[in-house]
Amino acid sequence: MESGPSSGDFATYIVSSPLLLPVVDSIWLCFVSLSMADGFPPSVDARTGFDSGTKIYHSLRPFLTLPPLHLPLSAADYAISLLCPSPATPLPDKPAFINASTGVSLTYSEFFRRVRTLSSSLRSIASLSKGDVAYVLAPTSLEIPVLYFSLLSLGVVISPANPLSTASEISRQIALSRPKIAFATSGTAVKLPSLPVILLDSPEFDSMMRVTPNGPYPEPTQPVRQFDPAAILYSSGTTGNFKGVVLTHRNVIAVTAGVTTVRESGERLPGANLFTVPLFHVFGFLVSARSMAMGDTVILMERFDFAMMLKAIEKYKVMYMPVSPPLVVGMVKSPEVDKYDLSSLQAVGCGGAPLGKEMAEKFTQRFPKVTLGQAYGLTETSGGVARTMGPAESYRYGTAGRLVENTEAKIVDAETGEALPPGKQGELWVRGPLIMKGYVGDDEATAATLNSVGWLKTGDLCYFDQDGFLFVVDRLKELIKYKAYQVAPAELEALLQSHPQIADAAVIPYPDEEAGQIPMAYVVRQPGSSLNGSQVADFVAKQVAPYKKIRRVAFINAIPKSAAGKILRRELVKISQTSSISKL
Repeated sequence: MESGPSSGDFATYIVSSPLLLPVVDSIWLCFVSLSMADGFPPSVDARTGFDSGTKIYHSLRPFLTLPPLHLPLSAADYAISLLCPSPATPLPDKPAFINASTGVSLTYSEFFRRVRTLSSSLRSIASLSKGDVAYVLAPTSLEIPVLYFSLLSLGVVISPANPLSTASEISRQIALSRPKIAFATSGTAVKLPSLPVILLDSPEFDSMMRVTPNGPYPEPTQPVRQFDPAAILYSSGTTGNFKGVVLTHRNVIAVTAGVTTVRESGERLPGANLFTVPLFHVFGFLVSARSMAMGDTVILMERFDFAMMLKAIEKYKVMYMPVSPPLVVGMVKSPEVDKYDLSSLQAVGCGGAPLGKEMAEKFTQRFPKVTLGQAYGLTETSGGVARTMGPAESYRYGTAGRLVENTEAKIVDAETGEALPPGKQGELWVRGPLIMKGYVGDDEATAATLNSVGWLKTGDLCYFDQDGFLFVVDRLKELIKYKAYQVAPAELEALLQSHPQIADAAVIPYPDEEAGQIPMAYVVRQPGSSLNGSQVADFVAKQVAPYKKIRRVAFINAIPKSAAGKILRRELVKISQTSSISKL
């Protein structure tokens, strides 16, 4: 097997077996189609979706019919087909994207006009073609969605990265993805090594979106196929070095297809969405495609600012907003919220990290007319594994929801490998059309995560309840081993965040000679608070079993987090190893 792709033939580089994923997808599709056509077989519990014979959980959502596997189709063309099912269907007569800072907008017609023109320019001027990799290092802007759709339509593999990445991180990402070209801004280009760069904030790029190149339009030599790579997204690296996750056009199509369920269920109508999540992250990358297919107006924030977010909700009558848990905490605790008219807000979708039951309840108390949807997914699962739908499911606080359409799961005992029934905790395995192709340039990590029949091992400790709802306990690697017990940091963090004098908190393992590890809390006080360590520990001790008690407390100005809101525990572990902190 090759050690990695060249920039010119990335589409032919398969990190696992070249035939594995199409075959697995076909077998899975055949099984699901039969079971949904005839109703679940007798061995499947219609309430949980659990098959007592195979020990597999099946999605309880309506089955989604995806395009035939043999049909050449890019993710961009599929999204457009959902937006306009026939050539006679007019484009929505409204803005597709609005810059929250400047108020500048792009209508749907102008957006697609720029996509077509830029696609022509990229092929003619930049000589980009199917299988090339384009590294994108830029903050959110109106140019990013245009660029994404253009690259997808050409079959160019998008490799977006956090513009705050360091030079060493960027070098490692580029070594993994081997891009032919980079797209950056005048502020981020200085971080790039020797590589052809097009500046998104330059007059030249503006011209590439507006002026069709002279001469005949060069036709593509190969069609874009659904199993071709569409993107390389970098995992957050909360427990170690990041990896380059390869998602295919089929993966993006499967995510986008969920729009039909939203429409048919009446869960929400097309409206104004405010994106607080960055477009380089899997959440923002894929939700932007879904929003386009839905016919939404997307308000983009170049950089996140809490007050600007509230102003945008009021100004643009925002109906829906995807957020991370820290933002939910901020909306619950910030007095700034009361200064703005947020009456248009109907739903908030929370994902990227666990959200505690107590905080979800407090959000609903403060915003009783807003549905708080929760979801769970990984970059490796195209961002989607489970989610709640509608107000009734949103009141099941603490759950990540039910399996999304066309998805199967197992709960596996980490020691015995036995698949477990509802109510039992184990590692979550998932399978379906959302699962990544693999990790670019890392066959060993791919083999350790993705087995030969398509099961992806998430590394998360989870369980399903008796109604088929998924509960995420914590990362298996992040469980604290206290004597003979396992303690989930997420449970303690949710308790700490419910304290009125605590703005934010994180819990890590701290080495201990007697116990092996003890729970240690890093706490951010609310402004003006004089809360001390003993008070923090006592607050938790009254609500948990003795082995879960917080035994060390340190105060910090801010909890280090990824762009998706995940706590970077390894950074706090490093701090704890260099600080003198007394045991309570």
